[in-house]
Amino acid sequence: MQTYRIGLVSEFEDRTKKVFNLGESEVGVFRLGKRFYAWYNTCPHQGGPVCQGRMYPRVLENLDENKKSHGRLYDENDLNIVCPWHGLEFDVRTGKHPGNEGIALDPLPVQIDGGEIYVVVGE
Repeated sequence: MQTYRIGLVSEFEDRTKKVFNLGESEVGVFRLGKRFYAWYNTCPHQGGPVCQGRMYPRVLENLDENKKSHGRLYDENDLNIVCPWHGLEFDVRTGKHPGNEGIALDPLPVQIDGGEIYVVVGE
């Protein structure tokens, strides 16, 4: 198990991410509000660089009572990362695919100490 210093909390704006090479692993670190999340940069679908994808609010289909579509709605409370290879989406907070919770990203522990961010790899 190895602990890596990522940087200062102040170096991350809200709703942003950065990708780091930490030893043998590539890791994405995300900030949402005051919380930080870290995920291995490997999509469970086919190994794509998921953390390098774009972040979007969760997309919802706007259906009426007859299941007719009236476009899309965006849930700003749920931010998803979209794998650039095949478009699979994952909740930045949970790492889970919104349509199949059995598909998920691999998390890493994040520690904040004295305004600095640390990620633990190999746990």
